[in-house]
Amino acid sequence: MKKRSKFASAGILCLAALTLAACAKNANNSDDTKTVKKFTVETPLKNVKNGGTVKVAVVADTPFSGIFSQELSSEDVDSMVAAPGQETLFDSDDQYGVTDKGPATRKLDPKKKTITINIKKGVKWSDGKQVVAKDFEYAYEILANKDTACPRYSSQFEVLKGLKEYHEGKAKTISGIEMPDGENGRKIVLHCSALNPSMSNAGSRSLWEAVEPYHYLKDIPFAKLKSSDKIRKNPLFFGPFKMEKLVRGQSVTWVPNKYYWRGKPKLDKVVISVVSSNSASQAIKTHKFDIIPVINTQWPQIKTTKNVNFIAQIPIAYHYLGFKVGKWDANKSKNVMNSNAKMNNKALRQAIGYAMNVDAVNKRYSYGLTFRVKTLVPEKFGDYFDKTEKGYNYDLKKANQILDKAGYKKKGKWRVQPNGKPLVIRFAAMSGDTTQEPIVQNYLQQWHKVGLNVQLATGRLIEHNSFYDKLQHDNKDIDMYLAGWSTPTEPSPHPYYSESAPFNMTRFVTAKNNKLLDEINSQKAFNHDYRVKKFHEWQRYMNEEAYIIPVDNSYQIFAVNDKISGYSLKPSKQNNSHPLWNEVGFIK
Repeated sequence: MKKRSKFASAGILCLAALTLAACAKNANNSDDTKTVKKFTVETPLKNVKNGGTVKVAVVADTPFSGIFSQELSSEDVDSMVAAPGQETLFDSDDQYGVTDKGPATRKLDPKKKTITINIKKGVKWSDGKQVVAKDFEYAYEILANKDTACPRYSSQFEVLKGLKEYHEGKAKTISGIEMPDGENGRKIVLHCSALNPSMSNAGSRSLWEAVEPYHYLKDIPFAKLKSSDKIRKNPLFFGPFKMEKLVRGQSVTWVPNKYYWRGKPKLDKVVISVVSSNSASQAIKTHKFDIIPVINTQWPQIKTTKNVNFIAQIPIAYHYLGFKVGKWDANKSKNVMNSNAKMNNKALRQAIGYAMNVDAVNKRYSYGLTFRVKTLVPEKFGDYFDKTEKGYNYDLKKANQILDKAGYKKKGKWRVQPNGKPLVIRFAAMSGDTTQEPIVQNYLQQWHKVGLNVQLATGRLIEHNSFYDKLQHDNKDIDMYLAGWSTPTEPSPHPYYSESAPFNMTRFVTAKNNKLLDEINSQKAFNHDYRVKKFHEWQRYMNEEAYIIPVDNSYQIFAVNDKISGYSLKPSKQNNSHPLWNEVGFIK
């Protein structure tokens, strides 16, 4: 799971101080979804030649952090920058089921409660060393060792025997990892307390799928891994390319990994650079990059660009409004909810959700290419998604009624708490492109309309890296926030919203939530109908409690040089949600 900027798009700006209603008479409210729906998910497949440099843009309004470890990084942009080199052990089909085509195979044995993994011979790190069993165990150690403070760890991984004891410092090794042929062998047998249905998919929330080069990193203390040069400056990968040059926070130049197990890449170089969202449309029109994401609110400016192929998909992702109701207890490795927290009132949270005019915002700024979502399970997950849920549609009357009934009475302009004390809500949102200020100002004014004194935390929009740092460290100046997830390809929400998940940055914890999350990944959940039922129950429960309110998702569009073939968004032609870069090349 990776963090997404809430407002990852830019567009035509109507004066920031004005509401959407004031902008409406001058707005272009065209809907371009019919056009975008016709785009394919990959470039035309043609014969390609060897050689050439592909220039790729990553749109971001802050430098990338450059943490090149799948365990230690939590940022989308790091993953995108690392794409030419970074792979996981397993490939998938187009339904996200694990295949035997990837760097390793795996076999589940529910009776024995084991998972057998075989790493293929010839899968080598970019220094020529074979990827071995110890590299898999070492990745688990990085994930679970308390000294790394890994944000991806959650109790769901503790189905692996001995992992909990290792995480708590009660054991020096993970007893459930068996290496029958030794550390330098290629076979791993995982002994679990139980297998669960999430393990059938690539991107499982219960089974770690990455490896790390133990021979290269073993002398670095766990506490110093995240800041080490071997992670930040000179990382090893076993993907098709290796890092040649790094301009920290700005760009990475990749050259072929001559040891790549699938065969020599077609390209000589891949150069990935950060470009600001406000510069993206101009970069597309001037063909500055060969591959660049489209900012949806800039679509009218670039949709007639010549000599590009537009490809598109709806990603497994969403943006959400979160309410801070507790803190992370690092000593106990769990979230602890504060029953007296300002935002720990369901009526207040629900009213805030109903006061948001999400559909109007998306129509005004994204031409229909961003759309409101109704639950915390993406629709792309099929019948796990509960299509009967309505989410939080815009309803100011209902918001006012809920607040009145809950005792949030008005005293002058603003409502007070049920105990009569003043109510000031501090709201955090990220800085970035030119649409962010008017959108945020719009939402503030919507909440003001129902008498809620909502103010920007710190008095301004917050830079991306600082924003997430404040959330993860439970900054006392934040009561609610807008953020987003780019989710893995298995739908279990446990790593986001469980008691043991550091990513559960609202810090809400309830017995019913714990129960539902456990049921979603229980032995009973091997029965598909049962698992669907529990997913639907969880979505209804989360919408009712409103600790996290689903907001929206967007079409993901790329502008690709029409001389390029082999760039695909299909799951079966990706690894770790990245295109298979060895297949990308220039048309002959």
